[in-house]
Amino acid sequence: MASGDSSFLPLELVDELADVSGLIESDLKAIVNLVAERAHARLLLTRPEYRSLQKNLWNRLVTSVNDVVRPLSVETR
Repeated sequence: MASGDSSFLPLELVDELADVSGLIESDLKAIVNLVAERAHARLLLTRPEYRSLQKNLWNRLVTSVNDVVRPLSVETR
């Protein structure tokens, strides 16, 4: 999510979905930011808790998307 931050996993879509990768990445960023900001405001998270929530949410969402779309590759069909 943060450029240059290796603790955030990359979104790795198959070539067949490359044309929508920017849209999917933007949507995931919006979801992560909305949830983290709301939690930060309502639960009074510390800065480290806020960053940890962002990182964990991003990594789990990206892992889920990567795992679901990987079988859609022409190579695996």
